[in-house]
Amino acid sequence: MLENPTIVFLGDSLTAGADWQKYFGDYTVHNLGVPGDTTDGVKDRLDEVVALDPGTVVLLIGANDLAKRRSVEHVVQNIETILVTLRNELPDAEILLQSVMPRGHEYAAEICDINRHIWQFASSVRTHYLDLWPALALDDGELNPAYTTDRLHLNAEGYEAWLSELEPALERVHGLPPKSRPIRLPELRGGF
Repeated sequence: MLENPTIVFLGDSLTAGADWQKYFGDYTVHNLGVPGDTTDGVKDRLDEVVALDPGTVVLLIGANDLAKRRSVEHVVQNIETILVTLRNELPDAEILLQSVMPRGHEYAAEICDINRHIWQFASSVRTHYLDLWPALALDDGELNPAYTTDRLHLNAEGYEAWLSELEPALERVHGLPPKSRPIRLPELRGGF
């Protein structure tokens, strides 16, 4: 068991929509996902995260910023500020930054640009990075329709696909050996 088994999941409705305690029952879990939240909102809520003194922070934010016409630069700068603040205020915490998830293909170029920047920045503040695109996006950057009903929010299959990436990522972040657990594979559709 970790020295500090408290995990904070921080983000928007994608984070809010999961029962993280069910998935990570060995930890004390706080779901600080807020539907509709943006990088500005997360910046404003960092005191709440720090007050919980978590051993691990899992961050996913940025998808709503683009719908509100925020620039790539704005989103990147805010995510970098969030990471620097978390590192300064929680120097011993493990931080896992997840890529901005795919949504409609019309956002793909901007999201890829954001993800490239935050991936490059993450290591400078001792932050782990998890790229969710290989598991969730189609070739054109669209969120896989099997995982959503509205091109943004995840259905049960979408959360399973996300967890198939997140569980082993958290094991790596915590320096734990892989668990003996069933491997989560997305359901094959269309007879393949």
